[in-house]
Amino acid sequence: MCDLPPCPDGPFRQPALIALDRRTMLGGAAALTLTACARARESGALRFWATGYEGDYSPHLMVPFTAATGIEVETQSVPSTAAHEKFLTAFAGGVLPDVFMLPSGWVGEFAMIGAVAPVPSPALVADTLPAARAIAQVGGRDYAVPWAIAPQVQFYRRDLLGAAGYDAPPTDWAGWLRMGSALKGRRPGEFVFLALLNWPDTLFSMLYQAGATLLRDRDTRGNFRTDEAREAFAFYKSLFDEGLAPKVLSTEVQDPYAAFAQGRFAVWPSWPTLLLDLHRRAAELPRERWGVARLAGPNGPGPATMVANSLCVASTCERPAEAWALVRHLSSAASELRFQSLIGNLPARASAWDAPQMADPVLAPFAEQMRQPAIAPPVVEWERIQNEVQLVAERMVRGGLSIDEALAAIDTRIDRILAKRRALVEAGRIA
Repeated sequence: MCDLPPCPDGPFRQPALIALDRRTMLGGAAALTLTACARARESGALRFWATGYEGDYSPHLMVPFTAATGIEVETQSVPSTAAHEKFLTAFAGGVLPDVFMLPSGWVGEFAMIGAVAPVPSPALVADTLPAARAIAQVGGRDYAVPWAIAPQVQFYRRDLLGAAGYDAPPTDWAGWLRMGSALKGRRPGEFVFLALLNWPDTLFSMLYQAGATLLRDRDTRGNFRTDEAREAFAFYKSLFDEGLAPKVLSTEVQDPYAAFAQGRFAVWPSWPTLLLDLHRRAAELPRERWGVARLAGPNGPGPATMVANSLCVASTCERPAEAWALVRHLSSAASELRFQSLIGNLPARASAWDAPQMADPVLAPFAEQMRQPAIAPPVVEWERIQNEVQLVAERMVRGGLSIDEALAAIDTRIDRILAKRRALVEAGRIA
């Protein structure tokens, strides 16, 4: 149930539940994919898939590529919530596109199953920011070319904080809570922070900032029953216990941008692409009323979650030279800067950061955060581990588990997920 106060016409709303047959959905998706692939092959076009705003706006980057090479590119924007399964289904069916975008956490998995080709030349990644390149490597080998990098920061309402006596959010956790209490005291019917329960990035940022090492024994077991992890979980839980953050999932928030504009909450940990939404809706929330800052840490800002979107070429691609030429074009400094102006993505190319447009003061907190990246453990099971942590943490926030019970449950679930990896490591079959 949504814990927010009644707001019939507002942005928070309990979603309708729709029963869908999973087999029908997958069957329909596979049929559509096969049809699209056949159409692209008949036209001689390269096929490109991407998710989110990258998928929506990628056609803007294809025009100069086609003009220079004569190669047409058929693009497809894949919904983020369905992308992982769609890509795996396409690989199993032998219909992966020539080039596709993968979030950083998926590169190892797709390399392991042989779905992506190794990067053929170091020149393709030579100008890449070190943290972005590390995320796209598997066993020290490049399997993807970083395309955009996104460290987590906090967006905040300048006017709401100012009314409570703050020019900007405090940089430490104790100060963050004091600010939260001050804001809540002025507006008891509203919230202060938005930390969606099914988006675990904010919790993981807190874990990294607390200095938690999330796996142990050569990354084969969970390591959440530590003082550092307990400190992060306690702070995260306190945001909900004190009524500073709503206990909601993303499916229960109809329009978070409208909620931010209306002052339903004042601080929103998020990513660079939020810049596009705020620009689009400047009439609702003028630029002077919001700001960006690094996330608070136990004793000041520290490492925070960082994701990168990378470009891969399918191992089954029949036109690899043309596919890598497309990757080279899309990941060029010029293309990444074009995307930055279109959707707010931050370039993965180091040289692109010297461009005048990157001197915008609103980008400074992102640049500072990239100097303290938090890199997830290099295990292909990490996506599953994140999901399990999120599920247990949600149960804890809702009162079903104590902090210690949650940490123990997480370690148990991680140990189960990593059982095969542990056996392979112990047998000396993988490092």
